Amino acid sequence: MNTHVKVTGSAPADLSRRSFLVGSAATGLVLGYAAVPGVDQALAAPSSFEPSVWYSIAPDGIVTVTCGKADMGQHIASTMAQIVSEELGSNWKDMRVQLASNDPKFNDPVLGAQITGGSWSTMMNFDAMSRAGAAGRIALTEAASSIMGVPAGELVVRNSAVVHTKSKKQMSFADIVKSGKITKTFTPDELKAIKLKTPDQYTMIGVSVPQLDIPPKINGTAKYGIDVMLPGMAYGKVVTPPVRFGATVKSVDDSAAKKVPGFIKAVTLDDKTGSTSGWVVAVANTYANARKAADALKITYDNGPNAKLSSQSLIDEAKRLQALDDSGQFFVKDGDTAAAFGTAAKVMEAEYTTSINIHAPLEPMNATAEFKGDILHIYSGNQFATRSGAIAAGAAGIDPKFVVMHQMWLGGGFGRRLDADMMVPAVQAAKAVGKPVKVIYSRENDMTMDYSRPLTFQKVKAGLDGDGKLIALNHDVVSAWPTARWGIPDFLTPSVDKKGPLDSFTVNGADFFYSVPNHSVRAIKNEMAHTATPSGQLRSVAPGWTFWAVESMIDELAHAVGQDPAQYRIAMLDGKGKNDGGAQRLRNTLLAAMGMAGYGTTKLPKGEGMGIACVSSQERATASWTACVAHVAVSPSGEVKVKKLTVATDVGMQVHPDNIRAQVEGAALWGLSLAMYEKATLKDGGIEQTNFDTYTPLRMSQTPEVAVNVIANGDKPTGVGEPAVTVVAPALGNAIFNACGARIRSLPITAEAVKASMKA
Repeated sequence: MNTHVKVTGSAPADLSRRSFLVGSAATGLVLGYAAVPGVDQALAAPSSFEPSVWYSIAPDGIVTVTCGKADMGQHIASTMAQIVSEELGSNWKDMRVQLASNDPKFNDPVLGAQITGGSWSTMMNFDAMSRAGAAGRIALTEAASSIMGVPAGELVVRNSAVVHTKSKKQMSFADIVKSGKITKTFTPDELKAIKLKTPDQYTMIGVSVPQLDIPPKINGTAKYGIDVMLPGMAYGKVVTPPVRFGATVKSVDDSAAKKVPGFIKAVTLDDKTGSTSGWVVAVANTYANARKAADALKITYDNGPNAKLSSQSLIDEAKRLQALDDSGQFFVKDGDTAAAFGTAAKVMEAEYTTSINIHAPLEPMNATAEFKGDILHIYSGNQFATRSGAIAAGAAGIDPKFVVMHQMWLGGGFGRRLDADMMVPAVQAAKAVGKPVKVIYSRENDMTMDYSRPLTFQKVKAGLDGDGKLIALNHDVVSAWPTARWGIPDFLTPSVDKKGPLDSFTVNGADFFYSVPNHSVRAIKNEMAHTATPSGQLRSVAPGWTFWAVESMIDELAHAVGQDPAQYRIAMLDGKGKNDGGAQRLRNTLLAAMGMAGYGTTKLPKGEGMGIACVSSQERATASWTACVAHVAVSPSGEVKVKKLTVATDVGMQVHPDNIRAQVEGAALWGLSLAMYEKATLKDGGIEQTNFDTYTPLRMSQTPEVAVNVIANGDKPTGVGEPAVTVVAPALGNAIFNACGARIRSLPITAEAVKASMKA
C-alpha cells in the first residue's frame, strides 16, 4: 500500500524530496504531488541519476520514463520511452514507464498544462523528450570519460553502456550511476543547443519494439482507477436526475435506504464548479450495497429550464441562429464572398447535420477521494490533470495546491476524461462521511451524463464561375461550444471580425487547404444546446463534423459541373499562398489512397461505388494529412454494406510503425461507427439512450476490410489517434452517391435516409 506524508494545519511536516517519495514498485506508477510550497516529489531513489524530470536511471541501470500524458490504450507512455531511448542510447530491455502526477513540472513543454488530446502528444513532445534523452547521454559520457581517463569524443553510447572502442573499455549505465560521478547539468539554452540525431542515424525510432505497458496490463499489476483500494474505503453510487443538466434536488427520503445493510449516508451534491446539477450520492460499505441504497432513495426534483427540450428543439434553434446575419463570429474571412456570389455563374447551398454522440469508454467514470489532513488525494484516470485538480479543489472548497492527483491507467478516454465530473461526488461524499470514497458510474450514469459530442447544424453556400471553379464559399457552423464551457481563455481563439473569442474547436477543419479566393467560416454558439447538453471533446473534435460538410459539398460541386471529384480536389490543392506545403502533402496523400484502392481504375458492379475524402485534421498548425477511399454496396432497400476502407496518412516521423497502423485502423473504424451507427437523442431534457442496447456502436460483424498506407517522410511527427476518424463519413457519403445516386447530408447514415434519397 502506498504511504503518504500527512499534512496538518497544526504541525509542520517533513516535506523533503526523500520523505515525499510516493510510488508503487509493482505497478511502476508515480503517485502523488501537491503543489504546496516546499513540497517536491522524488521520482527515483536519491542515488538515482535524473537527467530530466522525464526520466531517471537507477543504480541497477533501469531507465524509468515518466509520461506526462494520459495512457488510455494508445501506448503513449511507451512512445515517450522510445523517444528517450533513441537519444539516450539505452537498451530497450532496461526501459520502464510510469505516469506523472499533477506536479506542475510535468506540464506539457508546449501547452504549459497537463492535457492529452488533439493527437498532440507525440508531435508536441518529440523534441523535448529527444533532448532529455540526449542530455542524459552527454552527462553519462562525460562522467565515463572522467572515470576511464579517455577523451569524451572517443566514446560511443549504445545498449545502456558507454564504450571506448580503441581500448575496448566500457562502463554500463549502472556502473556510472553507482559511481556518483555524474555532475553535468543543463540550462534551457544548453538543451536547445544540443545537436540531435538525424533520421538516418536512428536505431530505435521507426522500430516496432514491444510496448512496455502490455505486460503489466496482462498480468494485472497495471492499476486503473476502478482498481483503487484504500483502507477503510466506502463506495458511492450516484443518482442522477431525469434531465441532463439544470435540475435541482427538492427533497431526499432515505428511509428505505437506511434498511440496506452497510448504508452510511445520502449526500446531495452542492457543486460550485457547475460540473453536475441535481445529483445525489448513496454511500455504503460495498458497491453492491451502495447500488441498493441508491435504488431505494426517493428523490424529488425541480427539472429546471431544460425539461421540455428535445433534439428537434436544438436543431430548430440552430437553424434560427444561422439565419440571423449578426450571429456568431468569423473564424475565416478571406476575400469578399458576397461580391463573388453576385458574379457567380452557379450558386449551390446545402445543410448538414450530425447527432449527439456518446464516448462510452469501456471503463466507466470513476474516482476515489481521500482527505489526509489538509491534502486531498484523488485517484482517477484523467486527460486534463491541470483542470481536473482545480475541479476537485472546487468541489472540496480548498486551494488547488492542496490536491494530489494520482494518475491511473485509463480504460478508454476518447476525450471523455478531459472532464472531471466523476471527482465531484467522490470528493463531496468523502468529505461528508469522513473516510475515503470510491464512486463508480453505472453504464446508465455514464451515458446519460456524458459530456457528449454536440449536435451540429451546418449550412454551406458555394459559388462557381463559368468553368465550374469554386470562387466563393460560406460555411456556418452552429453547435454547443465544448471548449468555452471549460472557462479557460487561452483555449479560445480571437475572431477575425474582432467580435470576441470563439471556440475554434468547433470549426477547425473548415479552414481547409483548398485554394478558394473568397471564403468565410462563421462559428455560432447554440446557447440552448450549450446549456441543455453540456458538450465535451469526442475523438476527432470539430473536424469530425466540419469535414463531413466540406468534403461532402466538394463532391456535390464536382458532380454538379461534371468533373471527377478527385481531379476537382487536386486542382484546388495547388499550394497557393497560405496553403503552401500543406496542400501538396494532402494532395500526395489523396493520390496514395486512390492508388492503393484502385479508385478510377476498378470496374464495379451495379449498386457499388467508391467515394473519396481528404482532410487536414486536427488544426491547421498541427495537421495530419489523411485521405480515405470508401467502397460500398447499396441495396434497393437503402441498406449500405461497407466493403473496404482504404486510408492513407502522412505522419512525418514514424516512431512505432505497428502502433501507428493500429491507431489509424482504430480511428477509421471509430469514424465508421459514428457515420453509420451511433446516435443519441434528447427528449424532455434527458438523453434517451442508456446502454448499448439503444446506443449501438459498430459491432465486429459490421467491420469491413481496412487497408492503411502510412507515409513516413522523416518530417516532424504528426498525430495519428484522431485524423482518420474525420475522413471516413464524407468518403462513405460520397461512395453512396456514386453507388446509387443518393446524397446523404445527415449523420448517422441510415437505410431509410438512403432509400428516401434514392426516390427523390
